Amino acid sequence: MRWKRCNIKSTALLGNVMHYQQGHAAGHSETLLYNQHGELTEAAACNVFVVKDGVIATPELDHQKLPGITRLMLLEILRKDGTLPVEERVVKLEELDTADEVWITSSSKEIAPVIAIEDKPVGDGEVGDMWLAAQTLYSAHKFDF
Repeated sequence: MRWKRCNIKSTALLGNVMHYQQGHAAGHSETLLYNQHGELTEAAACNVFVVKDGVIATPELDHQKLPGITRLMLLEILRKDGTLPVEERVVKLEELDTADEVWITSSSKEIAPVIAIEDKPVGDGEVGDMWLAAQTLYSAHKFDF
């Protein structure tokens, strides 16, 4: 658990670093975080998107999440294009179990597909079509900012 003001970017990201290191020691490349209500918040160093039935969802920003610039850019690009439906809403942890696709975003990773969580495949365990469409749009428009 991070402190209660996760939306403030500071040098006090020790909690996230520790989550990341713990996940890395277990053989994972990132760690997904959630709150005491079973709501997905973010990853240790990324924001998270979940795709189900053709709809892209990402947790809405509040004090529990660090707002990422790549997340912001992707949302703006997707909304401006209008071909891929996107929602900012509460994302329950259980939704990861039935997600068709999961992505993480960050400045260094841009949009990265997640193909497995805890060794369980996400969707069919392959990079999804929605990710490809979103990545294509992002690549075409990221320099517009």
